[in-house]
Amino acid sequence: MKYVKLLFLVTLFSACRGGQTSSVQAEGDTVTFKYATLLSVVRYDGYVVASLQNPWKEGMTLHRYVLIPSDCEVPPHIPSGTIIRTPLRRSMMFTTVHCAMLMSLEKENSISGVADLKYIKIPWIQEQVQKGKIADVGDGLSPVVEKIIDQRPDAIFLSPFENSGGYGKLEEIDIPLVECAEYMEKTPLGRAEWLRFYGILFGCEQKADSLFEEVDKHYNALKAMVTQKNRPSVLLDKVTGSVWYVPGGQSTIGQMIQDAGGDYPWAKDEHSGSVSLPFEAVLEKAGEADVWLFRYSSDHDITYAELSAEHHGYDQFSAFRQKNVYGCDVERSPFYEESPFRPDWLLNDFIRILHPEIEGLAPLRYYKRL
Repeated sequence: MKYVKLLFLVTLFSACRGGQTSSVQAEGDTVTFKYATLLSVVRYDGYVVASLQNPWKEGMTLHRYVLIPSDCEVPPHIPSGTIIRTPLRRSMMFTTVHCAMLMSLEKENSISGVADLKYIKIPWIQEQVQKGKIADVGDGLSPVVEKIIDQRPDAIFLSPFENSGGYGKLEEIDIPLVECAEYMEKTPLGRAEWLRFYGILFGCEQKADSLFEEVDKHYNALKAMVTQKNRPSVLLDKVTGSVWYVPGGQSTIGQMIQDAGGDYPWAKDEHSGSVSLPFEAVLEKAGEADVWLFRYSSDHDITYAELSAEHHGYDQFSAFRQKNVYGCDVERSPFYEESPFRPDWLLNDFIRILHPEIEGLAPLRYYKRL
């Protein structure tokens, strides 16, 4: 009788093949991530479970997804979570970052609609919207839900925020919400490694793995070119409104400055996001920084005169006086579209600026000297 029972249990471990579904699931195969810490993926026979950790509440799960091939029935016994039928063929993208990511995976034809079109500076996306092939569903914070329903997307990709209060009506229309929390990873390569998760969702896992391997190899090769002897100090960004938002020491940008052989004044800060500071606090801590790098939005290259006119105190910084300032115009460069998943390209810029003596680097891609 013992062996009869064992045989009975074994027959229950069958995958989703030809419409058949599994009723019992044994241990799965865990996908190993090299850098990403907020993402875990386990493969089972017939489905995949992807769990996203809550970056704001340690030990808590932000979202769990159960990925089931679209040509299979849903197994009767699966873990709780949002079911997504893969591969995704019609998706609604709420950020320019993820539109660009899909283009890098050659899955741009999977985009059925976008939100916040005015912030998407990808010519192909703009053209497809004009042709009516991609829907514009309006503002990302208050999209036109009826337009989204009309597109019948397989999933909606959006960025979660701490204490956001949820997604309103989007949670009521029975379309899976993919919460893109990779921007909360604490390392540039950890963020970029989410490419592999998106590759699973869109059925291009091999291409995604290959692309990330290329990014990983190139990033570490660039990092190895930097010596620890000469480390110029770096000031980042500028005043916005009445405060100065500096990247925290645990932010991806803050860590990239260090990987590029720079000395970042807030390196010991433990924030992974930005830190808001008064102008005086920034001047006190980074007034003698060797290099000043900032992002701005304009239809032309900013000048020292324009920069000085923005805030009367900028001329007190050593980098300003020494004319060692670099700006990244996010309107005319693909900084936001590319750098999250191609941190190696941004690292190249940082190294080229901080260490002009290093040969063999690519030309500046995002930043330009004022």
